[in-house]
Amino acid sequence: MKEEMEDGSFKRELGLLDGTMLVVGSMIGSGIFIVSADIARQVGSAGWLILIWVLTAVITVIAAVSYGELSAMFPKAGGQYVYLKEAYNKLIAFLYGWSLFAVIQTGTIAAVGVAFSKFAAYLYEPFSNENILYTIGSFELNAAQLVSIVTIVLLTYINSRGVKDSKVLQTILTIIKILSLFGLIVFGFTLAAKAEVWDANWTNAWETRSFSLDTKSWSPISGSLLLSGICAAMVGSLFSSDAWAGVTFIAGEIKNPQRNVGLSLFLGTFIVSVIYILANLMYVAVLPLDTITTAKSDRVAVVAAQYIFGEAGTIIIAVMIMISTFACNNGLIMAGARVYYTMAKDGLFFKKASVLNASDVPGWALWAQGVWASALCLTGQYGALLDFVVIIVMIFYILTIYGIFILRKKMPDAERPYRAFGYPFLPALYIILATALCIGLLVYKLETCGWGVLIMLIGIPVYYLTKEKEAVA
Repeated sequence: MKEEMEDGSFKRELGLLDGTMLVVGSMIGSGIFIVSADIARQVGSAGWLILIWVLTAVITVIAAVSYGELSAMFPKAGGQYVYLKEAYNKLIAFLYGWSLFAVIQTGTIAAVGVAFSKFAAYLYEPFSNENILYTIGSFELNAAQLVSIVTIVLLTYINSRGVKDSKVLQTILTIIKILSLFGLIVFGFTLAAKAEVWDANWTNAWETRSFSLDTKSWSPISGSLLLSGICAAMVGSLFSSDAWAGVTFIAGEIKNPQRNVGLSLFLGTFIVSVIYILANLMYVAVLPLDTITTAKSDRVAVVAAQYIFGEAGTIIIAVMIMISTFACNNGLIMAGARVYYTMAKDGLFFKKASVLNASDVPGWALWAQGVWASALCLTGQYGALLDFVVIIVMIFYILTIYGIFILRKKMPDAERPYRAFGYPFLPALYIILATALCIGLLVYKLETCGWGVLIMLIGIPVYYLTKEKEAVA
């Protein structure tokens, strides 16, 4: 415990409810309101749409309960970064932290920022990505990108001023998210669900086809095209179900972390998975599949709200989703900087990241993260950002869960207050499913996922360069 308490800011003030709300609040950002449109376009039927979300739920919960063993063994700040360092070595841990900075955390912040702008544009059309503000060569700066960057800069500035994570605020914002989704689900089923829509959507529930937004037509798919569609579809659902590992970053501030971190991971991922599956069943009960696939800017939730509440209801939903994405990014920005700070204190990241500013927060780390996340907002659309993030997230989830097997041999006598549920079968199942998905992504979406992997690999020379500087110092 001594190591954890060296930093006086680490006070164990967060209980099980706070940890669970942090997991739920970090996971529910924007994806569930948007990505179902693209999933429906990729796989083409209600059955496959729901199956994608169920499969995602299974994968996510297995990963979360597997992490419980690691969180109980190493109940300290840094989370996944610490697990990788203990199971492998400093290079692998550094590559995770580098990827978190270069792709995972910053790419997620950028994607959530882009999602915020999608719903801001619903309230004020000039904020749309169709509003081109500046063109130079093939590059176009649109209003949505600018709105995304402004929100990231604003939240980074607020955090750099010493605003601390408040468990009361986190719980309230998360409850708003849960209530907004449950309200949408309940009212959808009670006010707008139509038997004829439901029956029509389930008539050919397992027909596999893809939808082209250019031609507005369906094409049957099978074989490799179907595998490509499944991989592409799962990018969105997995991204929507990510960020649950963030609670491990603040393990140093959780009461009884050996118990509560793992339990928070299970409860949080289970609650979100149930909400996501119910939300998609509601979409299928309220909206014809063609309407889901062609929702403007993929705003499925807004279209559903129009069917349920009329125009006034959709404005309320849009505002709620903006609050959700804004709060989600606040947590992501805060948590990410803490990992870079912890790494820098271990000599595994740029030294400036370990420096606290006058407000006692890692200001340099915050602003470096903010600048890079803003740059990623300019790289492409929401979908491209998802491809960048998901492939790297999955690779490190695989490595971390395989780390359980390594540590069972490496540290057989270590105290394990909690053991991975279903070991070795469930962790092995996760590794097999996640590896298959990663291979599929690299085969079928190399143009975006490949860049994500390349950015991760650039971390290798960066590691040795920074290591040499430290040796000289």
